[in-house]
Amino acid sequence: MAKKKHLVILESDKKARLLGPWLGDDYIVTATGGHIIDLPKKGLAVDVDGGYEPEYEIVHGKKKLITELKKIAREADQVLIATDPDREGEAIGYHIARQLGFDNGAGGRFRRVTFNEVTREAVLEAIADPGDLDLARVDAQQARRVLDRLVGYGLSPVLWKKISPVDPISRVPLSAGRVQSVAVRLIVERERDRRRFQASDYWDLTATLAKDNREFEARLIALDGTRIATGSDFDPDTGQLKDPAAVTLLNTESAAQTAARLTDVPYVVTAVERRKKPTNPRPPFKTTSLQKEANARLNLSPRQTMRVAQRLYE
Repeated sequence: MAKKKHLVILESDKKARLLGPWLGDDYIVTATGGHIIDLPKKGLAVDVDGGYEPEYEIVHGKKKLITELKKIAREADQVLIATDPDREGEAIGYHIARQLGFDNGAGGRFRRVTFNEVTREAVLEAIADPGDLDLARVDAQQARRVLDRLVGYGLSPVLWKKISPVDPISRVPLSAGRVQSVAVRLIVERERDRRRFQASDYWDLTATLAKDNREFEARLIALDGTRIATGSDFDPDTGQLKDPAAVTLLNTESAAQTAARLTDVPYVVTAVERRKKPTNPRPPFKTTSLQKEANARLNLSPRQTMRVAQRLYE
């Protein structure tokens, strides 16, 4: 059997089967099926006193795969890490490379290959122009995992004790993570602000004007040299004007009187300011916007949406 010069490692078995025929006989294409090195499911697995270093272990059932990859890698001239082009994929690729002898250096036998579409053209283009593993992105993924453990493992037991171990309706286990815990805090603070808020009554005036049979709307911003009060002039906690002497406050009566005073009087345009207002295309979907749109249009749950998106990607 002729020697294979290139080992290509992906996450997905389905993608590996697809890429094999595209790359030809000089490439061995294989997949890991996700992480081969990860934090253990039980325990904090973070050395808090040792610089918050994560304590990784080989994922259950992956030792045989690692042994096989090491054997193939020793015979290959080049190892191409083609895991997914995101933070998680970078970390998976890094752990694969470390198991196979990568020493954090740039270049060399271990190269990084990324592509954003699974087409023959995109894959061949990526293979022809490999880069290096992005160690900064690996650090970012590692920091996220450590924060997940520090926050989740610390707060979740408090949540279970004070609220419930599971959602009473869906029966899904409850957890307190690095994202939702902060989000809940922000929601609570916003609700407290809402409850403290003191409403204030004020009026503003607008006029519909016309020139050359074209109508436009004008808003009264000052009266007799004094600015008309708007919502931003009020203290949200007291409902009082921050600086009563600096503005004119219109109430029901004074607004009606001012409107009568400004009716049937000539208006003069003193200046025209022209500005270009570009209209940008809608941005590409991100995870949250994709889930929101899929739910609104197709009534899909976030889990269903991500399952479909993964199948489309593969």
